[in-house]
Amino acid sequence: MIRTAFTSGIPLALSTLRAHKLRSALTVLGVVIGTGTIIGVGSIIAGLDGAITNIVRSFGTNSLIVYKFPIGFRTSNLSAEERARKPLTYANALALKENCPSVSSVSPYLFPGGGIHRVRYKGNDYFGPEIGGTEPGYTSSGNADLRVGRFFTEFENIHRSPVVVVGEDVARGLFSEQDPTGKFIEVDGHSFELIGVMNRPSNAFPGSQDSRVMLPYFTMRKMFPNAEEHMLVIGAIEGKLAAAQDEVRSVLRVQRRVPFNQPDNFAISTAEQMIEDFRRITATVAVVMVVLSSIGLLVGGIGVMNIMLVSVTERTREIGIRKAIGAKRFDIVAQFLTEAVVLTSIGGFVGIVFGWSVSLIARLVFPSLPTLVPMWAAMTGIIVSVGIGLFFGIWPAAKAARLDPVEALRYE
Repeated sequence: MIRTAFTSGIPLALSTLRAHKLRSALTVLGVVIGTGTIIGVGSIIAGLDGAITNIVRSFGTNSLIVYKFPIGFRTSNLSAEERARKPLTYANALALKENCPSVSSVSPYLFPGGGIHRVRYKGNDYFGPEIGGTEPGYTSSGNADLRVGRFFTEFENIHRSPVVVVGEDVARGLFSEQDPTGKFIEVDGHSFELIGVMNRPSNAFPGSQDSRVMLPYFTMRKMFPNAEEHMLVIGAIEGKLAAAQDEVRSVLRVQRRVPFNQPDNFAISTAEQMIEDFRRITATVAVVMVVLSSIGLLVGGIGVMNIMLVSVTERTREIGIRKAIGAKRFDIVAQFLTEAVVLTSIGGFVGIVFGWSVSLIARLVFPSLPTLVPMWAAMTGIIVSVGIGLFFGIWPAAKAARLDPVEALRYE
């Protein structure tokens, strides 16, 4: 009985929509926008989550990154205490190597001082490179896949050799398609022999440039004697990440003279922790998305209710005839609810197509952004659109069912 009432109402609802195409299209516009927003933003968030999760995990599940304040994704600005912290030192790296049995490797990474940096080859300039001084162990991170040439050696590091390895985009900006190895370039006015070019990391951030300029650590110290900012990349022995983290914390607290009753004045980050930080941010974005989508869906729902009330008024005589020949209240309610659900379901389907189009355009504009339409977003769009039809169609359907058949038949 119930199934028959709804299935027979679908063709009637479609015929009513065909008779008022423009009115129906304008009515569901809010549903289309709301559903499309859910699909489009959901696909971008899902794509970013996958890309950034791969990037962060590329540091290794057994890796620790130590810096003077937390790195990665933040929802608040640095505090005054964090900005005032003293930088880590090379001596800290040596102490960790000597006193942490669960640590397999410690690679210091030295940042240059402030200012505008420049790399130059003859008449070609590359501004804003990411200059860093590190040890040959940097290659173990997996981000130093060489396109041509080689990485510097420990001998070159100890003897402060003037050699440099650059990223793919730096080499392209300076040399175009030429083979750059063996040529001398200027880094902030100092001459270096270019011995290798790195490929852009396969897990780089979408749309990012590979502007790395890597120098041997002690060469960097010689070139920037006032540079102090260090980051320590630490590898833990397989299965001993937690133990390594505890050992690193204990050694650094002693090295940095942190009182026993005071919190750490440094930060130890793991891949999983940075992923959790990022997902907290995307959760906030998702909440904003839901709020914005709800506005469109509310407008669409009000439009559906309004048009269904108009439909009830226009079809008052039809309702009277149906009741006069035996239709029950439930039949009238089923008819108008079915029409409302069909109307919003069509809007939801169009919204899904619209959201998928947004996802596709984002992928075309940013080829390295792996956008995808998650199943939860598509299902949410369908369920919400049907729910809007049911919720906002109840009042008009109930109003139609309460009409007196005698009065309805008199309606002109």
